[in-house]
Amino acid sequence: MLKFPAISVRNTIFARLVFTYLIVVVPIILLGVYLYNWSYKNASQDISRATVKQLTYYLEGLNRELEWMELQQFDIMDDSELNKLAVTWEMMDNAERRSSLNDLLHRLTSFQNSSPYIKDIYVHIRSIDKTVSAANAIYDFDTERFDFFRSSAGSSVNRLINWNNTLHLSASKLSVKKGEEPLFLVQIELDTERLRDSLHQVNIYPDSGSFLISETTGFALMSQEESDPIIQDYAREANASGGNTYLLNRNGKKYHIDKAYSEKLGLSVATYLPEETVKRPLSMFYKWAWVFAITSLFAVVIFSYSSYTFIHKPLLFLVQSFKRMEGGALNIQIEHEQKDEFGYLYTRFNHMLTKLQSLIDQDYKQKMMMQRAELKQLQSQINPHFLYNSFFILNSLAKTGDIDRVEQFTNMLGEYFRFITRNGEDQVPLSEETRHSRMYTEIQKLRFSRRIRVQFDDLPKEMEQIKVPRLIIQPIIENAYEHSLEKMTEEGMLRVSFETDQAEARIIVEDNGDSISDSEIEALKDRLVHTAESYEMTGIINIHRRLVLTYGEGSGLFLSRSGLKGLKVVIRIKLQEETQNV
Repeated sequence: MLKFPAISVRNTIFARLVFTYLIVVVPIILLGVYLYNWSYKNASQDISRATVKQLTYYLEGLNRELEWMELQQFDIMDDSELNKLAVTWEMMDNAERRSSLNDLLHRLTSFQNSSPYIKDIYVHIRSIDKTVSAANAIYDFDTERFDFFRSSAGSSVNRLINWNNTLHLSASKLSVKKGEEPLFLVQIELDTERLRDSLHQVNIYPDSGSFLISETTGFALMSQEESDPIIQDYAREANASGGNTYLLNRNGKKYHIDKAYSEKLGLSVATYLPEETVKRPLSMFYKWAWVFAITSLFAVVIFSYSSYTFIHKPLLFLVQSFKRMEGGALNIQIEHEQKDEFGYLYTRFNHMLTKLQSLIDQDYKQKMMMQRAELKQLQSQINPHFLYNSFFILNSLAKTGDIDRVEQFTNMLGEYFRFITRNGEDQVPLSEETRHSRMYTEIQKLRFSRRIRVQFDDLPKEMEQIKVPRLIIQPIIENAYEHSLEKMTEEGMLRVSFETDQAEARIIVEDNGDSISDSEIEALKDRLVHTAESYEMTGIINIHRRLVLTYGEGSGLFLSRSGLKGLKVVIRIKLQEETQNV
Protein backbone atom coordinates (compact mmCIF):
# COMPACT_ATOMS: atom_id res chain seq x y z
CA MET A 1 0.00 0.00 0.00
CA LEU A 2 1.30 3.45 -0.91
CA LYS A 3 2.09 5.90 1.84
CA PHE A 4 1.96 9.65 1.57
CA PRO A 5 5.33 11.33 1.35
CA ALA A 6 6.54 13.50 4.18
CA ILE A 7 5.00 16.66 2.75
CA SER A 8 1.86 18.55 3.62
CA VAL A 9 -1.28 17.04 2.05
CA ARG A 10 -2.58 20.51 1.19
CA ASN A 11 0.44 21.01 -1.09
CA THR A 12 -0.34 17.96 -3.27
CA ILE A 13 -1.80 18.25 -6.76
CA PHE A 14 -4.68 16.00 -5.70
CA ALA A 15 -5.68 18.38 -2.89
CA ARG A 16 -5.42 21.35 -5.22
CA LEU A 17 -7.65 19.69 -7.85
CA VAL A 18 -10.30 18.85 -5.26
CA PHE A 19 -10.04 22.36 -3.82
CA THR A 20 -10.46 23.88 -7.31
CA TYR A 21 -13.56 21.77 -7.94
CA LEU A 22 -15.02 22.83 -4.59
CA ILE A 23 -14.35 26.48 -5.44
CA VAL A 24 -16.56 25.99 -8.51
CA VAL A 25 -19.31 23.89 -6.92
CA VAL A 26 -19.66 25.45 -3.45
CA PRO A 27 -20.62 28.95 -4.74
CA ILE A 28 -23.34 27.35 -6.88
CA ILE A 29 -24.72 25.52 -3.84
CA LEU A 30 -24.54 28.70 -1.77
CA LEU A 31 -26.31 30.58 -4.57
CA GLY A 32 -29.09 27.98 -4.48
CA VAL A 33 -29.43 28.41 -0.71
CA TYR A 34 -29.52 32.18 -1.15
CA LEU A 35 -32.20 31.96 -3.87
CA TYR A 36 -34.29 29.68 -1.67
CA ASN A 37 -34.09 32.07 1.29
CA TRP A 38 -34.69 35.06 -0.98
CA SER A 39 -37.78 33.39 -2.50
CA TYR A 40 -39.06 32.46 0.93
CA LYS A 41 -38.54 35.99 2.22
CA ASN A 42 -40.31 37.56 -0.78
CA ALA A 43 -43.19 35.08 -0.58
CA SER A 44 -43.55 35.80 3.12
CA GLN A 45 -43.50 39.56 2.53
CA ASP A 46 -46.06 39.33 -0.30
CA ILE A 47 -48.38 37.24 1.84
CA SER A 48 -47.96 39.65 4.74
CA ARG A 49 -48.70 42.73 2.60
CA ALA A 50 -51.82 41.13 1.13
CA THR A 51 -52.96 39.91 4.56
CA VAL A 52 -52.41 43.25 6.32
CA LYS A 53 -54.29 45.03 3.55
CA GLN A 54 -57.17 42.58 3.85
CA LEU A 55 -57.23 42.94 7.65
CA THR A 56 -57.28 46.72 7.35
CA TYR A 57 -60.17 46.50 4.90
CA TYR A 58 -61.98 44.15 7.28
CA LEU A 59 -61.63 46.64 10.17
CA GLU A 60 -62.80 49.49 7.96
CA GLY A 61 -65.91 47.50 6.98
CA LEU A 62 -66.60 46.66 10.62
CA ASN A 63 -66.18 50.30 11.57
CA ARG A 64 -68.71 51.36 8.90
CA GLU A 65 -71.20 48.86 10.31
CA LEU A 66 -70.71 50.22 13.82
CA GLU A 67 -71.06 53.81 12.65
CA TRP A 68 -74.37 52.92 11.01
CA MET A 69 -75.49 51.19 14.24
CA GLU A 70 -74.57 54.25 16.27
CA LEU A 71 -76.58 56.47 13.95
CA GLN A 72 -79.60 54.21 14.37
CA GLN A 73 -78.95 54.05 18.11
CA PHE A 74 -79.04 57.81 18.50
CA ASP A 75 -82.06 58.00 16.20
CA ILE A 76 -83.91 55.69 18.59
CA MET A 77 -82.83 57.81 21.54
CA ASP A 78 -84.36 60.88 19.83
CA ASP A 79 -87.57 59.03 18.98
CA SER A 80 -90.53 61.12 20.24
CA GLU A 81 -92.63 58.09 21.10
CA LEU A 82 -89.87 56.60 23.24
CA ASN A 83 -89.27 59.86 25.05
CA LYS A 84 -93.04 60.29 25.55
CA LEU A 85 -93.23 56.74 26.86
CA ALA A 86 -90.44 57.36 29.37
CA VAL A 87 -91.80 60.73 30.58
CA THR A 88 -95.63 60.42 30.44
CA TRP A 89 -96.04 56.75 31.32
CA GLU A 90 -98.14 57.53 34.38
CA MET A 91 -100.51 59.74 32.38
CA MET A 92 -101.09 57.18 29.61
CA ASP A 93 -103.92 54.64 29.67
CA ASN A 94 -103.31 50.98 29.02
CA ALA A 95 -104.11 51.16 25.31
CA GLU A 96 -101.65 53.98 24.73
CA ARG A 97 -99.01 52.20 26.74
CA ARG A 98 -99.47 48.98 24.77
CA SER A 99 -99.45 50.82 21.48
CA SER A 100 -96.27 52.73 22.31
CA LEU A 101 -94.45 49.61 23.52
CA ASN A 102 -95.46 47.67 20.38
CA ASP A 103 -94.27 50.51 18.15
CA LEU A 104 -90.94 50.55 20.02
CA LEU A 105 -90.60 46.78 19.75
CA HIS A 106 -91.39 46.89 16.04
CA ARG A 107 -88.72 49.54 15.48
CA LEU A 108 -86.12 47.55 17.44
CA THR A 109 -86.90 44.44 15.40
CA SER A 110 -86.48 46.37 12.15
CA PHE A 111 -83.21 47.78 13.42
CA GLN A 112 -81.97 44.29 14.38
CA ASN A 113 -82.75 42.88 10.94
CA SER A 114 -80.92 45.69 9.21
CA SER A 115 -77.46 44.39 10.14
CA PRO A 116 -76.12 40.83 10.33
CA TYR A 117 -73.79 41.82 13.19
CA ILE A 118 -76.65 42.70 15.61
CA LYS A 119 -77.74 39.93 17.92
CA ASP A 120 -80.16 41.93 20.06
CA ILE A 121 -81.15 45.50 20.95
CA TYR A 122 -82.22 46.46 24.44
CA VAL A 123 -83.95 49.59 25.66
CA HIS A 124 -83.88 49.81 29.45
CA ILE A 125 -86.56 52.33 30.59
CA ARG A 126 -86.09 53.07 34.24
CA SER A 127 -89.20 55.24 34.67
CA ILE A 128 -91.61 52.46 33.59
CA ASP A 129 -89.48 49.65 35.10
CA LYS A 130 -89.40 47.79 31.77
CA THR A 131 -86.80 46.45 29.38
CA VAL A 132 -87.73 46.12 25.74
CA SER A 133 -85.67 43.60 23.68
CA ALA A 134 -85.86 42.93 19.95
CA ALA A 135 -85.31 39.23 20.60
CA ASN A 136 -87.08 38.79 23.97
CA ALA A 137 -89.93 41.37 23.67
CA ILE A 138 -90.92 43.16 26.83
CA TYR A 139 -89.92 42.01 30.32
CA ASP A 140 -89.11 43.37 33.73
CA PHE A 141 -86.45 46.02 34.05
CA ASP A 142 -82.95 44.47 33.79
CA THR A 143 -81.24 46.29 36.61
CA GLU A 144 -77.93 44.41 36.19
CA ARG A 145 -77.49 45.40 32.55
CA PHE A 146 -78.69 48.91 33.17
CA ASP A 147 -76.21 49.53 36.00
CA PHE A 148 -73.29 47.94 34.11
CA PHE A 149 -73.73 49.78 30.83
CA ARG A 150 -74.61 53.07 32.51
CA SER A 151 -71.29 53.01 34.40
CA SER A 152 -69.31 51.63 31.44
CA ALA A 153 -70.68 54.17 29.02
CA GLY A 154 -69.59 56.96 31.28
CA SER A 155 -66.08 55.68 32.09
CA SER A 156 -64.90 53.67 29.09
CA VAL A 157 -62.73 55.31 26.45
CA ASN A 158 -63.71 52.60 23.96
CA ARG A 159 -66.82 52.68 21.82
CA LEU A 160 -67.25 48.97 22.30
CA ILE A 161 -67.95 47.56 25.76
CA ASN A 162 -67.02 44.00 26.77
CA TRP A 163 -69.78 42.14 28.63
CA ASN A 164 -69.14 38.44 29.27
CA ASN A 165 -66.78 38.38 26.25
CA THR A 166 -69.45 39.89 23.96
CA LEU A 167 -69.24 43.36 22.42
CA HIS A 168 -71.90 46.02 23.03
CA LEU A 169 -72.72 49.59 22.06
CA SER A 170 -74.41 51.64 24.75
CA ALA A 171 -75.96 55.11 24.90
CA SER A 172 -78.22 56.70 27.56
CA LYS A 173 -80.83 59.47 27.60
CA LEU A 174 -80.07 61.87 30.42
CA SER A 175 -82.78 63.19 32.68
CA VAL A 176 -83.73 66.84 32.54
CA LYS A 177 -82.81 67.13 36.18
CA LYS A 178 -79.09 67.23 36.90
CA GLY A 179 -77.79 64.35 39.02
CA GLU A 180 -80.68 61.97 38.32
CA GLU A 181 -80.23 58.63 36.61
CA PRO A 182 -80.83 58.42 32.84
CA LEU A 183 -84.39 58.11 31.62
CA PHE A 184 -83.51 55.11 29.48
CA LEU A 185 -80.52 53.33 28.00
CA VAL A 186 -80.18 51.84 24.51
CA GLN A 187 -77.87 48.76 24.36
CA ILE A 188 -76.85 47.00 21.15
CA GLU A 189 -75.37 43.49 21.51
CA LEU A 190 -73.17 42.37 18.61
CA ASP A 191 -73.58 38.84 17.33
CA THR A 192 -70.39 36.94 18.34
CA GLU A 193 -71.06 34.02 15.99
CA ARG A 194 -71.52 36.36 13.02
CA LEU A 195 -68.26 38.08 13.96
CA ARG A 196 -66.55 34.69 14.14
CA ASP A 197 -67.94 33.81 10.72
CA SER A 198 -66.62 37.09 9.35
CA LEU A 199 -63.15 36.22 10.65
CA HIS A 200 -63.13 33.16 8.40
CA GLN A 201 -63.18 35.53 5.44
CA VAL A 202 -59.68 36.79 6.24
CA ASN A 203 -58.21 33.28 6.47
CA ILE A 204 -56.30 32.92 3.21
CA TYR A 205 -55.23 29.30 3.72
CA PRO A 206 -57.18 26.35 5.19
CA ASP A 207 -54.61 25.89 8.00
CA SER A 208 -54.49 29.58 8.90
CA GLY A 209 -56.53 31.19 11.66
CA SER A 210 -57.53 34.63 12.86
CA PHE A 211 -58.74 36.37 15.97
CA LEU A 212 -60.26 39.67 17.01
CA ILE A 213 -58.90 41.13 20.19
CA SER A 214 -59.14 44.23 22.33
CA GLU A 215 -56.08 44.73 24.51
CA THR A 216 -57.81 47.33 26.72
CA THR A 217 -61.08 45.51 27.46
CA GLY A 218 -59.76 41.94 27.35
CA PHE A 219 -62.15 40.84 24.62
CA ALA A 220 -60.88 38.04 22.40
CA LEU A 221 -62.70 36.21 19.62
CA MET A 222 -61.11 33.31 17.69
CA SER A 223 -62.01 31.84 14.34
CA GLN A 224 -61.00 28.40 15.70
CA GLU A 225 -60.87 27.12 19.24
CA GLU A 226 -57.28 25.95 18.80
CA SER A 227 -56.23 29.58 18.41
CA ASP A 228 -56.44 30.16 22.17
CA PRO A 229 -52.77 29.20 22.99
CA ILE A 230 -51.57 31.35 20.09
CA ILE A 231 -53.58 34.33 21.41
CA GLN A 232 -51.82 33.96 24.77
CA ASP A 233 -48.38 34.09 23.12
CA TYR A 234 -49.56 36.94 20.87
CA ALA A 235 -50.61 38.98 23.90
CA ARG A 236 -47.10 38.63 25.36
CA GLU A 237 -45.15 39.43 22.20
CA ALA A 238 -47.39 41.87 20.32
CA ASN A 239 -46.05 44.92 22.12
CA ALA A 240 -42.43 43.70 21.93
CA SER A 241 -42.54 43.19 18.16
CA GLY A 242 -43.44 46.79 17.32
CA GLY A 243 -44.61 45.91 13.81
CA ASN A 244 -47.58 44.55 11.90
CA THR A 245 -45.71 41.37 10.88
CA TYR A 246 -43.50 39.13 12.96
CA LEU A 247 -42.64 35.49 13.64
CA LEU A 248 -44.15 33.69 16.65
CA ASN A 249 -42.55 30.55 18.07
CA ARG A 250 -45.04 28.25 19.75
CA ASN A 251 -43.79 24.89 21.16
CA GLY A 252 -41.10 24.67 18.50
CA LYS A 253 -43.51 25.53 15.67
CA LYS A 254 -43.21 28.88 13.94
CA TYR A 255 -46.18 31.02 12.85
CA HIS A 256 -46.29 34.12 10.70
CA ILE A 257 -48.40 36.72 12.50
CA ASP A 258 -49.96 39.61 10.55
CA LYS A 259 -52.11 42.15 12.37
CA ALA A 260 -53.97 45.40 11.84
CA TYR A 261 -55.23 47.82 14.46
CA SER A 262 -58.16 50.24 14.34
CA GLU A 263 -57.88 53.16 16.72
CA LYS A 264 -61.54 54.05 16.14
CA LEU A 265 -62.70 50.61 17.20
CA GLY A 266 -60.00 49.91 19.78
CA LEU A 267 -59.72 46.46 18.18
CA SER A 268 -56.94 44.48 16.57
CA VAL A 269 -57.48 41.72 14.09
CA ALA A 270 -54.66 39.26 13.42
CA THR A 271 -54.09 36.14 11.38
CA TYR A 272 -51.58 33.37 11.95
CA LEU A 273 -50.13 31.09 9.31
CA PRO A 274 -47.76 28.13 9.92
CA GLU A 275 -44.33 28.67 8.45
CA GLU A 276 -44.45 25.41 6.50
CA THR A 277 -47.52 26.73 4.67
CA VAL A 278 -45.47 29.70 3.46
CA LYS A 279 -42.70 27.34 2.38
CA ARG A 280 -45.06 24.92 0.65
CA PRO A 281 -44.90 26.65 -2.77
CA LEU A 282 -41.11 26.37 -2.53
CA SER A 283 -41.14 22.65 -1.72
CA MET A 284 -40.16 21.63 -5.25
CA PHE A 285 -37.37 24.16 -5.27
CA TYR A 286 -36.23 22.78 -1.90
CA LYS A 287 -36.28 19.20 -3.18
CA TRP A 288 -34.38 20.08 -6.34
CA ALA A 289 -31.86 22.01 -4.25
CA TRP A 290 -31.19 18.85 -2.22
CA VAL A 291 -30.95 16.81 -5.40
CA PHE A 292 -28.42 19.30 -6.76
CA ALA A 293 -26.43 19.31 -3.50
CA ILE A 294 -26.32 15.50 -3.31
CA THR A 295 -25.44 15.26 -6.99
CA SER A 296 -22.66 17.81 -6.51
CA LEU A 297 -21.34 15.87 -3.52
CA PHE A 298 -21.43 12.68 -5.54
CA ALA A 299 -19.60 14.46 -8.35
CA VAL A 300 -16.95 15.63 -5.88
CA VAL A 301 -16.46 12.03 -4.72
CA ILE A 302 -16.23 10.70 -8.30
CA PHE A 303 -13.90 13.53 -9.32
CA SER A 304 -11.73 12.99 -6.23
CA TYR A 305 -11.54 9.23 -6.79
CA SER A 306 -10.72 9.57 -10.48
CA SER A 307 -8.12 12.27 -9.76
CA TYR A 308 -6.55 10.06 -7.12
CA THR A 309 -6.58 6.96 -9.37
CA PHE A 310 -5.36 8.51 -12.62
CA ILE A 311 -3.17 11.37 -11.39
CA HIS A 312 -2.33 11.37 -7.70
CA LYS A 313 -1.64 7.65 -7.24
CA PRO A 314 0.78 7.32 -10.22
CA LEU A 315 2.45 10.58 -9.22
CA LEU A 316 2.73 9.42 -5.61
CA PHE A 317 4.25 6.14 -6.81
CA LEU A 318 6.83 8.09 -8.79
CA VAL A 319 7.65 10.24 -5.74
CA GLN A 320 8.06 7.08 -3.61
CA SER A 321 10.38 5.63 -6.23
CA PHE A 322 12.50 8.79 -6.08
CA LYS A 323 12.67 8.52 -2.30
CA ARG A 324 13.75 4.87 -2.53
CA MET A 325 16.39 5.94 -5.02
CA GLU A 326 17.58 8.62 -2.57
CA GLY A 327 17.84 5.87 0.08
CA GLY A 328 20.19 3.89 -2.18
CA ALA A 329 17.73 1.41 -3.79
CA LEU A 330 18.83 1.66 -7.42
CA ASN A 331 17.66 -1.76 -8.63
CA ILE A 332 13.88 -1.23 -8.38
CA GLN A 333 12.28 -0.66 -11.77
CA ILE A 334 8.77 0.84 -12.13
CA GLU A 335 6.24 -1.37 -13.91
CA HIS A 336 3.43 0.49 -15.72
CA GLU A 337 1.32 -1.12 -18.44
CA GLN A 338 -0.66 1.92 -19.59
CA LYS A 339 0.94 3.99 -22.35
CA ASP A 340 0.04 7.41 -21.05
CA GLU A 341 2.06 10.38 -19.80
CA PHE A 342 3.03 8.55 -16.63
CA GLY A 343 4.15 5.55 -18.71
CA TYR A 344 6.63 7.87 -20.44
CA LEU A 345 7.82 9.30 -17.13
CA TYR A 346 8.28 5.81 -15.66
CA THR A 347 10.29 4.67 -18.70
CA ARG A 348 12.62 7.68 -18.41
CA PHE A 349 12.94 7.05 -14.67
CA ASN A 350 13.99 3.43 -15.32
CA HIS A 351 16.57 4.62 -17.85
CA MET A 352 17.90 7.10 -15.32
CA LEU A 353 18.33 4.33 -12.70
CA THR A 354 20.24 2.19 -15.19
CA LYS A 355 22.55 5.10 -16.06
CA LEU A 356 23.03 5.99 -12.40
CA GLN A 357 24.02 2.43 -11.50
CA SER A 358 26.62 2.49 -14.26
CA LEU A 359 28.10 5.72 -12.92
CA ILE A 360 28.20 4.34 -9.37
CA ASP A 361 30.14 1.28 -10.55
CA GLN A 362 32.73 3.56 -12.14
CA ASP A 363 33.18 6.21 -9.47
CA TYR A 364 31.04 6.12 -6.33
CA LYS A 365 31.96 2.60 -5.24
CA GLN A 366 35.65 3.42 -5.53
CA LYS A 367 35.14 6.43 -3.25
CA MET A 368 33.22 4.29 -0.75
CA MET A 369 36.04 1.76 -0.63
CA MET A 370 38.54 4.54 0.08
CA GLN A 371 36.38 5.89 2.93
CA ARG A 372 35.95 2.39 4.36
CA ALA A 373 39.69 1.84 4.34
CA GLU A 374 40.17 5.18 6.14
CA LEU A 375 37.62 4.16 8.79
CA LYS A 376 39.44 0.88 9.40
CA GLN A 377 42.71 2.74 9.81
CA LEU A 378 41.24 5.33 12.22
CA GLN A 379 39.46 2.70 14.33
CA SER A 380 42.60 0.58 14.65
CA GLN A 381 44.32 3.52 16.37
CA ILE A 382 41.77 3.44 19.18
CA ASN A 383 42.06 -0.22 20.15
CA PRO A 384 45.62 -0.37 21.68
CA HIS A 385 45.21 2.76 23.79
CA PHE A 386 43.03 1.33 26.53
CA LEU A 387 45.11 -1.85 26.67
CA TYR A 388 48.07 0.09 28.05
CA ASN A 389 45.99 1.78 30.76
CA SER A 390 44.33 -1.52 31.71
CA PHE A 391 47.63 -3.19 32.51
CA PHE A 392 48.62 -0.24 34.68
CA ILE A 393 45.33 -0.55 36.63
CA LEU A 394 45.79 -4.34 36.98
CA ASN A 395 49.35 -3.81 38.16
CA SER A 396 48.18 -1.35 40.84
CA LEU A 397 45.53 -3.76 42.12
CA ALA A 398 48.05 -6.63 42.22
CA LYS A 399 50.47 -4.53 44.23
CA THR A 400 47.79 -3.83 46.83
CA GLY A 401 47.04 -7.56 47.11
CA ASP A 402 43.30 -7.08 46.54
CA ILE A 403 42.71 -10.52 44.97
CA ASP A 404 38.92 -10.16 44.91
CA ARG A 405 39.06 -6.92 43.01
CA VAL A 406 41.74 -8.37 40.71
CA GLU A 407 39.35 -11.25 39.87
CA GLN A 408 36.44 -8.84 39.38
CA PHE A 409 38.63 -6.55 37.27
CA THR A 410 39.93 -9.31 35.01
CA ASN A 411 36.36 -10.57 34.36
CA MET A 412 35.20 -7.10 33.37
CA LEU A 413 38.39 -6.57 31.38
CA GLY A 414 37.74 -9.81 29.49
CA GLU A 415 34.23 -8.66 28.58
CA TYR A 416 35.63 -5.29 27.58
CA PHE A 417 38.27 -6.67 25.19
CA ARG A 418 35.86 -9.25 23.81
CA PHE A 419 33.76 -6.29 22.54
CA ILE A 420 36.87 -4.63 21.01
CA THR A 421 38.49 -7.66 19.39
CA ARG A 422 35.46 -9.52 18.10
CA ASN A 423 35.09 -9.84 14.33
CA GLY A 424 31.86 -8.40 12.98
CA GLU A 425 30.32 -5.27 11.56
CA ASP A 426 32.09 -1.95 11.84
CA GLN A 427 28.94 -0.50 13.38
CA VAL A 428 26.99 -1.71 16.41
CA PRO A 429 23.68 -0.70 18.02
CA LEU A 430 24.06 2.23 20.39
CA SER A 431 22.80 -0.01 23.20
CA GLU A 432 25.95 -2.24 22.86
CA GLU A 433 28.25 0.77 22.63
CA THR A 434 26.63 2.23 25.75
CA ARG A 435 26.89 -1.08 27.63
CA HIS A 436 30.60 -1.27 26.74
CA SER A 437 31.15 2.31 27.99
CA ARG A 438 29.26 1.56 31.21
CA MET A 439 31.58 -1.47 31.68
CA TYR A 440 34.54 0.88 31.39
CA THR A 441 33.18 3.16 34.12
CA GLU A 442 32.61 0.09 36.34
CA ILE A 443 36.25 -0.86 35.81
CA GLN A 444 37.31 2.65 36.79
CA LYS A 445 35.09 2.55 39.89
CA LEU A 446 37.28 -0.28 41.23
CA ARG A 447 40.15 2.12 41.13
CA PHE A 448 38.54 5.49 41.98
CA SER A 449 35.40 4.57 43.96
CA ARG A 450 36.26 6.98 46.76
CA ARG A 451 37.45 9.89 44.66
CA ILE A 452 35.25 9.92 41.56
CA ARG A 453 31.48 9.71 41.47
CA VAL A 454 29.78 8.55 38.24
CA GLN A 455 26.24 9.37 37.04
CA PHE A 456 25.48 7.19 34.01
CA ASP A 457 21.86 7.73 32.80
CA ASP A 458 19.76 5.00 31.17
CA LEU A 459 19.69 4.94 27.39
CA PRO A 460 16.23 5.92 25.99
CA LYS A 461 14.52 3.06 24.15
CA GLU A 462 14.14 5.11 20.96
CA MET A 463 17.96 5.41 20.78
CA GLU A 464 18.85 1.75 21.41
CA GLN A 465 18.88 0.58 17.76
CA ILE A 466 20.80 3.51 16.26
CA LYS A 467 23.84 2.07 14.46
CA VAL A 468 27.09 3.80 15.47
CA PRO A 469 30.84 3.19 14.88
CA ARG A 470 32.40 1.19 17.70
CA LEU A 471 34.36 3.00 20.42
CA ILE A 472 32.93 6.53 20.24
CA ILE A 473 31.81 6.95 23.89
CA GLN A 474 34.42 5.07 25.94
CA PRO A 475 37.42 7.07 24.63
CA ILE A 476 35.66 10.32 25.63
CA ILE A 477 35.12 8.94 29.15
CA GLU A 478 38.73 7.69 29.25
CA ASN A 479 39.92 11.16 28.22
CA ALA A 480 37.96 12.69 31.14
CA TYR A 481 39.63 10.28 33.61
CA GLU A 482 43.12 10.66 32.22
CA HIS A 483 43.29 14.44 31.70
CA SER A 484 40.96 15.75 34.38
CA LEU A 485 39.43 13.54 37.06
CA GLU A 486 42.58 11.59 38.07
CA LYS A 487 44.43 14.86 38.82
CA MET A 488 41.74 16.34 41.08
CA THR A 489 42.35 16.66 44.79
CA GLU A 490 38.63 17.07 45.55
CA GLU A 491 35.81 14.69 44.63
CA GLY A 492 35.44 14.24 40.88
CA MET A 493 32.17 13.99 39.04
CA LEU A 494 31.49 12.29 35.69
CA ARG A 495 28.06 12.46 34.09
CA VAL A 496 26.83 10.67 30.94
CA SER A 497 23.36 11.59 29.65
CA PHE A 498 21.29 11.15 26.47
CA GLU A 499 18.95 13.38 24.45
CA THR A 500 17.03 12.84 21.21
CA ASP A 501 14.58 14.53 18.85
CA GLN A 502 13.46 13.98 15.26
CA ALA A 503 16.61 15.48 13.75
CA GLU A 504 19.42 14.06 15.85
CA ALA A 505 20.51 11.99 18.84
CA ARG A 506 22.92 13.42 21.42
CA ILE A 507 25.25 11.67 23.90
CA ILE A 508 26.62 14.10 26.49
CA VAL A 509 29.78 13.40 28.53
CA GLU A 510 30.86 16.06 31.06
CA ASP A 511 33.00 16.33 34.16
CA ASN A 512 33.84 18.83 36.89
CA GLY A 513 37.58 18.93 36.32
CA ASP A 514 39.34 22.29 36.50
CA SER A 515 42.50 21.43 34.58
CA ILE A 516 41.35 22.71 31.20
CA SER A 517 41.05 26.43 30.44
CA ASP A 518 38.67 28.22 28.09
CA SER A 519 41.51 28.87 25.64
CA GLU A 520 42.35 25.17 25.54
CA ILE A 521 38.71 24.35 24.84
CA GLU A 522 38.70 26.83 21.97
CA ALA A 523 41.91 25.31 20.62
CA LEU A 524 40.37 21.82 20.69
CA LYS A 525 37.27 23.11 18.93
CA ASP A 526 39.46 24.66 16.23
CA ARG A 527 41.31 21.36 15.71
CA LEU A 528 37.95 19.55 15.30
CA VAL A 529 36.94 22.06 12.60
CA HIS A 530 40.22 21.53 10.70
CA THR A 531 40.52 17.73 10.96
CA ALA A 532 41.68 17.51 7.33
CA GLU A 533 44.98 19.23 8.27
CA SER A 534 48.05 17.36 9.52
CA TYR A 535 47.16 16.93 13.16
CA GLU A 536 47.83 13.69 14.97
CA MET A 537 44.78 11.51 14.37
CA THR A 538 44.12 10.28 17.93
CA GLY A 539 41.62 10.77 20.74
CA ILE A 540 38.62 12.98 20.23
CA ILE A 541 39.79 14.02 16.75
CA ASN A 542 39.73 10.35 15.73
CA ILE A 543 36.15 9.95 16.96
CA HIS A 544 35.01 13.22 15.38
CA ARG A 545 36.45 12.21 12.01
CA ARG A 546 34.68 8.82 12.08
CA LEU A 547 31.33 10.39 12.98
CA VAL A 548 31.58 12.94 10.17
CA LEU A 549 32.47 10.24 7.66
CA THR A 550 29.61 8.07 8.86
CA TYR A 551 26.79 10.58 9.30
CA GLY A 552 27.84 13.62 7.31
CA GLU A 553 28.30 17.28 8.16
CA GLY A 554 26.58 18.45 11.34
CA SER A 555 27.50 15.24 13.17
CA GLY A 556 30.58 14.71 15.32
CA LEU A 557 31.91 16.12 18.61
CA PHE A 558 31.05 19.56 19.96
CA LEU A 559 32.96 20.96 22.94
CA SER A 560 31.96 23.57 25.52
CA ARG A 561 32.26 24.45 29.20
CA SER A 562 30.15 22.11 31.32
CA GLY A 563 27.62 23.19 33.94
CA LEU A 564 29.80 21.10 36.30
CA LYS A 565 32.66 23.59 35.57
CA GLY A 566 34.68 21.07 33.54
CA LEU A 567 34.66 19.96 29.89
CA LYS A 568 31.42 19.06 28.13
CA VAL A 569 31.56 16.86 25.02
CA VAL A 570 28.36 16.40 22.98
CA ILE A 571 28.32 13.50 20.46
CA ARG A 572 25.81 14.47 17.79
CA ILE A 573 24.36 11.92 15.36
CA LYS A 574 22.23 13.30 12.51
CA LEU A 575 19.41 10.76 12.19
CA GLN A 576 18.36 11.78 8.68
CA GLU A 577 21.86 11.02 7.46
CA GLU A 578 21.94 7.57 9.04
CA THR A 579 20.97 5.74 5.87
CA GLN A 580 23.92 7.30 4.03
CA ASN A 581 26.65 5.88 6.29
CA VAL A 582 29.53 3.98 4.75
